[in-house]
Amino acid sequence: MRTEPVELTNLCLVHRGDEYLLQNRVDKSWQGYALPGGHVEPGESVVLSVIREMKEETGLDIKSPRLCGIKQFQSDGGRYIVFLFETEEFSGELVSSDEGEMKWVKRDELKNLPTVSDLETLIDMMLDKNLSEFMYVREDDWRIELR
Repeated sequence: MRTEPVELTNLCLVHRGDEYLLQNRVDKSWQGYALPGGHVEPGESVVLSVIREMKEETGLDIKSPRLCGIKQFQSDGGRYIVFLFETEEFSGELVSSDEGEMKWVKRDELKNLPTVSDLETLIDMMLDKNLSEFMYVREDDWRIELR
Protein backbone atom coordinates (compact mmCIF):
# COMPACT_ATOMS: atom_id res chain seq x y z
CA MET A 1 0.00 0.00 0.00
CA ARG A 2 1.36 3.43 -0.97
CA THR A 3 -0.98 5.57 1.09
CA GLU A 4 -1.46 5.95 4.81
CA PRO A 5 -3.49 8.21 7.10
CA VAL A 6 -1.54 11.41 7.81
CA GLU A 7 -2.01 14.12 10.43
CA LEU A 8 -0.51 17.47 9.39
CA THR A 9 0.70 20.00 11.94
CA ASN A 10 3.21 22.84 12.24
CA LEU A 11 5.63 24.42 14.70
CA CYS A 12 7.37 27.77 14.42
CA LEU A 13 10.63 28.97 15.93
CA VAL A 14 10.03 32.71 16.34
CA HIS A 15 13.31 34.27 17.43
CA ARG A 16 14.93 37.62 18.05
CA GLY A 17 18.67 37.41 18.53
CA ASP A 18 19.40 34.64 21.03
CA GLU A 19 15.84 34.62 22.40
CA TYR A 20 13.20 32.08 21.37
CA LEU A 21 9.46 32.39 21.80
CA LEU A 22 8.25 29.35 23.77
CA GLN A 23 4.93 28.18 25.11
CA ASN A 24 4.70 26.59 28.56
CA ARG A 25 2.22 23.93 27.50
CA VAL A 26 -0.42 22.83 29.98
CA ASP A 27 -1.57 19.73 28.03
CA LYS A 28 -0.57 16.67 30.09
CA SER A 29 0.31 14.68 26.95
CA TRP A 30 3.05 17.13 25.89
CA GLN A 31 3.84 19.33 28.88
CA GLY A 32 6.65 21.85 29.33
CA TYR A 33 8.18 24.63 27.29
CA ALA A 34 7.81 23.98 23.57
CA LEU A 35 7.55 25.78 20.26
CA PRO A 36 4.07 27.07 19.45
CA GLY A 37 2.14 25.51 16.60
CA GLY A 38 -0.96 23.58 15.66
CA HIS A 39 -2.87 21.67 13.03
CA VAL A 40 -3.20 22.28 9.32
CA GLU A 41 -6.93 22.52 8.63
CA PRO A 42 -8.44 20.54 5.69
CA GLY A 43 -7.80 22.41 2.44
CA GLU A 44 -5.59 25.01 4.15
CA SER A 45 -2.20 26.07 2.82
CA VAL A 46 0.64 24.80 5.05
CA VAL A 47 2.25 28.27 5.15
CA LEU A 48 -1.06 29.99 5.93
CA SER A 49 -1.68 27.43 8.68
CA VAL A 50 1.46 28.43 10.58
CA ILE A 51 0.66 32.14 10.15
CA ARG A 52 -2.84 31.48 11.55
CA GLU A 53 -1.62 29.31 14.41
CA MET A 54 0.99 31.87 15.49
CA LYS A 55 -1.67 34.58 15.56
CA GLU A 56 -4.04 32.35 17.59
CA GLU A 57 -1.44 31.13 20.09
CA THR A 58 0.89 34.13 20.41
CA GLY A 59 -1.03 37.18 19.18
CA LEU A 60 1.82 37.89 16.75
CA ASP A 61 1.57 38.39 13.00
CA ILE A 62 4.56 36.49 11.66
CA LYS A 63 6.07 37.41 8.31
CA SER A 64 8.09 35.32 5.86
CA PRO A 65 7.98 32.00 7.72
CA ARG A 66 10.75 29.83 6.25
CA LEU A 67 10.14 26.10 5.97
CA CYS A 68 13.28 24.68 7.58
CA GLY A 69 12.40 21.02 7.92
CA ILE A 70 9.94 18.35 8.92
CA LYS A 71 9.47 16.30 12.06
CA GLN A 72 7.68 12.99 11.75
CA PHE A 73 6.82 9.73 13.44
CA GLN A 74 4.55 6.76 12.96
CA SER A 75 1.27 6.88 14.85
CA ASP A 76 -1.64 4.45 15.15
CA GLY A 77 -1.61 3.10 11.62
CA GLY A 78 -0.44 6.34 10.03
CA ARG A 79 2.05 9.13 10.15
CA TYR A 80 2.23 12.39 12.10
CA ILE A 81 4.02 15.14 10.14
CA VAL A 82 5.07 18.49 11.59
CA PHE A 83 6.13 21.21 9.16
CA LEU A 84 8.90 23.20 10.86
CA PHE A 85 9.16 26.94 10.24
CA GLU A 86 11.34 29.72 11.58
CA THR A 87 11.14 33.49 11.38
CA GLU A 88 12.60 36.62 12.91
CA GLU A 89 9.96 38.84 11.32
CA PHE A 90 6.85 39.57 13.33
CA SER A 91 4.68 42.36 14.66
CA GLY A 92 1.94 42.75 17.24
CA GLU A 93 1.60 42.29 20.95
CA LEU A 94 2.48 38.98 22.60
CA VAL A 95 -0.41 37.19 24.32
CA SER A 96 -0.86 33.74 25.83
CA SER A 97 -3.63 31.26 25.02
CA ASP A 98 -5.47 28.43 26.75
CA GLU A 99 -2.70 26.13 25.51
CA GLY A 100 -0.05 27.83 27.65
CA GLU A 101 1.81 30.95 28.65
CA MET A 102 4.10 32.50 26.03
CA LYS A 103 7.59 33.57 27.11
CA TRP A 104 10.78 34.84 25.48
CA VAL A 105 13.65 32.58 26.59
CA LYS A 106 17.38 33.01 25.99
CA ARG A 107 19.13 29.97 24.52
CA ASP A 108 21.35 29.50 27.57
CA GLU A 109 18.27 29.46 29.87
CA LEU A 110 16.76 26.35 28.21
CA LYS A 111 18.69 23.98 30.46
CA ASN A 112 17.04 25.56 33.53
CA LEU A 113 13.46 25.14 32.28
CA PRO A 114 11.14 22.12 32.17
CA THR A 115 11.11 21.76 28.39
CA VAL A 116 9.56 19.04 26.26
CA SER A 117 12.11 16.29 25.81
CA ASP A 118 13.27 17.06 22.27
CA LEU A 119 13.24 20.88 22.27
CA GLU A 120 16.97 21.65 22.14
CA THR A 121 17.67 18.95 19.54
CA LEU A 122 14.75 20.22 17.47
CA ILE A 123 15.92 23.86 17.60
CA ASP A 124 19.47 22.82 16.66
CA MET A 125 18.13 20.89 13.65
CA MET A 126 15.89 23.76 12.56
CA LEU A 127 18.78 26.24 12.59
CA ASP A 128 21.27 23.90 10.87
CA LYS A 129 21.09 24.58 7.13
CA ASN A 130 22.53 21.08 6.47
CA LEU A 131 19.62 19.27 8.16
CA SER A 132 15.96 19.10 7.20
CA GLU A 133 14.46 15.99 8.81
CA PHE A 134 13.81 15.11 12.44
CA MET A 135 12.35 11.63 12.63
CA TYR A 136 11.39 9.43 15.52
CA VAL A 137 12.16 5.79 14.70
CA ARG A 138 10.92 2.93 16.85
CA GLU A 139 12.80 -0.31 17.12
CA ASP A 140 13.08 -1.55 20.72
CA ASP A 141 12.60 2.02 21.93
CA TRP A 142 12.11 5.42 20.30
CA ARG A 143 15.20 7.18 18.98
CA ILE A 144 15.73 10.35 16.98
CA GLU A 145 17.34 10.40 13.53
CA LEU A 146 18.42 13.70 11.97
CA ARG A 147 19.02 14.12 8.24
